[in-house]
Amino acid sequence: MKNFALIGAAGYIAPRHMRAIKDTGNNLVSAYDINDSVGIIDSISPSSEFFTQFERFYEHAHQLKRDPRTALDYVSVCSPNYLHHAHIAAGLRLGCDVICEKPLVPTPQILDELALVEKETGQRVYNILQLRHHQAILDLKAKVAAQQRSTKYDVELTYITSRGNWYMESWKGDARKSFGLATNIGVHFYDMLHFIFGKLQRNVVHFTSAHKAAGYLEYEQARVRWFLSIDANDLPEAVKGKKSTYRSITVDGEEMEFSEGFTDLHTISYTEILAGRGYGIEDARHCVETVNTIRSSTATSAQNDEGHPFLRSL
Repeated sequence: MKNFALIGAAGYIAPRHMRAIKDTGNNLVSAYDINDSVGIIDSISPSSEFFTQFERFYEHAHQLKRDPRTALDYVSVCSPNYLHHAHIAAGLRLGCDVICEKPLVPTPQILDELALVEKETGQRVYNILQLRHHQAILDLKAKVAAQQRSTKYDVELTYITSRGNWYMESWKGDARKSFGLATNIGVHFYDMLHFIFGKLQRNVVHFTSAHKAAGYLEYEQARVRWFLSIDANDLPEAVKGKKSTYRSITVDGEEMEFSEGFTDLHTISYTEILAGRGYGIEDARHCVETVNTIRSSTATSAQNDEGHPFLRSL
């Protein structure tokens, strides 16, 4: 049984980490968040310590180090994106391995800094890249690897996840803290595309705003038109009023079944990390480079057939 601490316990994604810690047979010793809406802990790990001040959380972790039976083994980071770097480094310097939500950090330069802290402490950072464990993704990756065809796949990625007015008032709507829409909700899709189709060769942005973004990515084995949005008005007519989320990935015009299989991906990720097969800094580098380029690019008009069909309505 390993001892875990959790940073960012009041966030949307934190319960998945709490359940993954429990379901893998480990112990959530303590948790921290500036907000105290963390009642979910009672149903998962009711004996955990909880702190709303980071200094108290950090001191408690240091006290635990005095006894090998209580010392923390892992720190899980689910805090807002802009705090990941500081919280990962703090966990490493506590003598723990760190498991962090995506995006790991916003730039390749900060990845390099974390690699230095890894070297200084002898500890490891692992990124939750859960789509790499989704069976439909693994099946497509195997299919692409087996075919070894000379022409590239034509891929269309559409992800619309409606968000209310609260989103723009939260840290997620502040680009200084979330690093923008493509980073906050798109980074795991970019990792998935790289995982399946190889290295990125072109990265063009066609539209970007606080609520939606679109562009074109060309990989070694695929040409990808992508569109991301949190605006419910972008939902297809067949979906409006029935669902708040629309997720579609087509490969050579064939829809990829991608609606199920998400429930246990965090637990699978934890199982792999605990078994020594987790995804580290270098595994995350490709998608960090991708979103860093998207953030720093100026939108240009789509050329030829590189524009996503939804661009026509913008």
